[in-house]
Amino acid sequence: MTDRDLLRRIERSPGQRAGYKQLVRELSLPGGRERRLLVEHLARLTAAGKLVKLDRDHWAMAKSVATRDNLAAGRLDLHRDGYGFVRPDARQASGQEDIFIPPNEINSAMQGDQVLVELLPNRADGRKLGRIVRVLTRRNPTVVGIFHYSRNQRFPENTVTPFDDRMTQPIVIPDGMEISATLPKSNANRVLGDEAVAAAGAIDFNDTSPTPLEGLVVDIEITDFPGPNRAARGRVIEILGDPDAFGVDVEMMIRKHHLPHVFPEQVLAEAREVAHLDPETVAERRDFRDLPIVTIDGETAKDFDDAVLVEENADGTYQLQVHIADVAEYVLTGTDLDLEARLRGNSVYFPDRAVPMLPQELSTNICSLRPGEDRLVLSCLMRIDVHGEVLDYEICEGVIRSARRMTYTQVAAIIDPGRDDHGSTRTRFNDLVPAFERMYALALLLNKKRQRRGSIDFDLPEPVIEFDASGAMLNVVRSVRNWANRLIEEFMLAANECVASWIEQLGVPSIYRIHEMPEAKRVIEVEDTAAHFGYSLGIGALPVKRVQMKSDRREQQRGSRGRDHRGGHQGHRTPQQHEIAQEIPVTPQMYQRLTAKIVGKPEERILAYLMLRSLKQARYSEKNEGHFALAAPSYTHFTSPIRRYPDLVVHRIVKALLAEGVNPQGALAPGEPHAPGKHAAFRPKPRAAAPSDPALIPIPESELAAIAQETSQTERRAAEAERELIEWKKIKFMRDRVGEDFDALILNATKYGLFVELDNLFVEGLVPIDSLRDDHYTYRENTREIIGSRNHRKYFMGQRVRVILERIDAIQKRLQFALIEEETAGKRPAKAGQAKGGQAKKAKAAKPKEAKSSGRPAYKPPKAKKLKPKRKKGRRG
Repeated sequence: MTDRDLLRRIERSPGQRAGYKQLVRELSLPGGRERRLLVEHLARLTAAGKLVKLDRDHWAMAKSVATRDNLAAGRLDLHRDGYGFVRPDARQASGQEDIFIPPNEINSAMQGDQVLVELLPNRADGRKLGRIVRVLTRRNPTVVGIFHYSRNQRFPENTVTPFDDRMTQPIVIPDGMEISATLPKSNANRVLGDEAVAAAGAIDFNDTSPTPLEGLVVDIEITDFPGPNRAARGRVIEILGDPDAFGVDVEMMIRKHHLPHVFPEQVLAEAREVAHLDPETVAERRDFRDLPIVTIDGETAKDFDDAVLVEENADGTYQLQVHIADVAEYVLTGTDLDLEARLRGNSVYFPDRAVPMLPQELSTNICSLRPGEDRLVLSCLMRIDVHGEVLDYEICEGVIRSARRMTYTQVAAIIDPGRDDHGSTRTRFNDLVPAFERMYALALLLNKKRQRRGSIDFDLPEPVIEFDASGAMLNVVRSVRNWANRLIEEFMLAANECVASWIEQLGVPSIYRIHEMPEAKRVIEVEDTAAHFGYSLGIGALPVKRVQMKSDRREQQRGSRGRDHRGGHQGHRTPQQHEIAQEIPVTPQMYQRLTAKIVGKPEERILAYLMLRSLKQARYSEKNEGHFALAAPSYTHFTSPIRRYPDLVVHRIVKALLAEGVNPQGALAPGEPHAPGKHAAFRPKPRAAAPSDPALIPIPESELAAIAQETSQTERRAAEAERELIEWKKIKFMRDRVGEDFDALILNATKYGLFVELDNLFVEGLVPIDSLRDDHYTYRENTREIIGSRNHRKYFMGQRVRVILERIDAIQKRLQFALIEEETAGKRPAKAGQAKGGQAKKAKAAKPKEAKSSGRPAYKPPKAKKLKPKRKKGRRG
């Protein structure tokens, strides 16, 4: 049974509705496993908006609920200012735009709910307008936040303030629902672990004082959802602890983003049962155990899912072996392990903890390529010439015995003697030095080949939280990628391309990692900003149409409280119109050339971030549409099956094809497959026809489409949780630094103020425009500057300034700064190709009253011993 089969059955039912018992009977589901699989299908289709849950045991097709022309079903996305947008379920298929929902038309809906919207007459700017008439499916049955007891007549009841700033109203906790015998002390131990509870101080559940929960983080179940004049109500189901206690922030993010984090007992039992190596299976495999194959990972990594070897052939070509843990040998389709892995979609990596996709019996034991232990693998063996072209490849099932577990730091010291302390690392691994030098040489060739075809590499830093031995935060720094990281990335990219090409040439349905072309308006924004610095993407003169930009719509939405729902507003200005190309034949090479031009320049970070934001998110799809950023016609994810479900699915397809005796060899077309002309748009090559033999279709395309959609969503969910935790930790780290001075770079100038990034700390914040008090400042959109009306002082992107941290908003995770001086007032950096003439004058900006004298020195990082956190493995793609 696939998702599509289930949808067709419900669609054929009377009224396009069906009950659980009806489906069990019609599908002849005999036992627990089959019925659990049905529940998984129903939950997945409901979360995707294709089904609507009518009550406890009945579902309906979403499109049957919205039967009238002026109704639409979709997902609600709220803004902290109270308004929201509904993204229609059929938007991608029909090109339907989002529907704006004013605050007074939200009704009882909450963030993420599947809702039914009645369309109203369009607003004055032509945008769709609607009101929510029904909540179809609730997304957040539980909410995490801070507990507060009733304080006065204004707050006569206990409340919880949600951490999600899109939930703007507190949730009421009636007396007797805040704590009960169902929350024993062992609950805290279960959530945080014994060490964390000992460090933070466990909650005393025998405390009879009136406020044992005041200020603590709790998880609540919503018992009554909000109405037009009624707050949501709930009950406490879990007490996580003090928000500053060790480990509580991670638990908050897990619950806020609804990450599955406790493996059911049947899943753990199944993992223990399959976690052994079968000698008969080993004997049937191609044997690589005598080769000096190594793994290269981060210092704290425990799940090693890839190992590599590079040898030089007699004809001067290279032989690259990429061996990937054969997880599909242990996690079979439809088992409890498989259903749980699919539910999770991927592992989630926090700075000091990971939430794995698979139980430890698999992820860090039998599937992990640990040194000196026999492990089953799927291998991609590639022959590569001196130009970095893959001449041919072979895919096979194998068995390896890793010779050494290496770290990025060790390999970096070997291939770059400047990083090696007195040559100690090269001496320690003397027998492996030639192997790593070959790897480095091959990685350079592969990288140059990608550059020739137009692959984009922004090489942007990521925030790294540094801890001391006790777990206290010491610093927030920028990550540094070295060639040890890059050589593994290059090898994984090559293997992923080979596997994608092999499957596609056979015409077999599969999952691809696709990256579509950027939208025209995003490209224009990059071009406009790049022009301020004297650069260009080289898109040339293009046909245009006039549209309203997103920034103008946001301005109108902020004023929605002062207008009626029809879009009228006293003093409402006509939306600014912008000329946007109807279609831009942009190529990856255009982005790559601009990236190369700005390397090492002061404006590099600004333009690189802007280019990255202009690109669409990569996602999974059953249809190959190419990968724009990699300039690859075929690309998939094959190299991380321990932590990504799509990789596991691709492994199953590969193993099924090998079992059918399909030729395991192939070749990539050499040369530059993209951009035959200056403005040629990126397009993937045509897909081969589907095979006529049903045996060569291991997984139906409809099932692959469902998996691709689900895992794209779980990937975004994990990324949001990881990013938000980093922001939360930054806020905690900066809390004791209010009043300190910092050197900073203006990343962007907007009508709200200046977004700045600190130099010595990888931290960003806002200088509000109304904090510039020495003059009346306005934002000029055409030049993207903030300019004083009397003194004509200018603030713009790329300008160096000095700021003071004024305040912190922990709930909304915002840092607010004020300017105390700036180094190049009113003078832009020289544009590309221009000589720098004259000396920039230093000018003092008026200091805000609170910042006349900070009384504290500028921040300097501590010199204590640092322990880097657990980091996700640096794999590209």
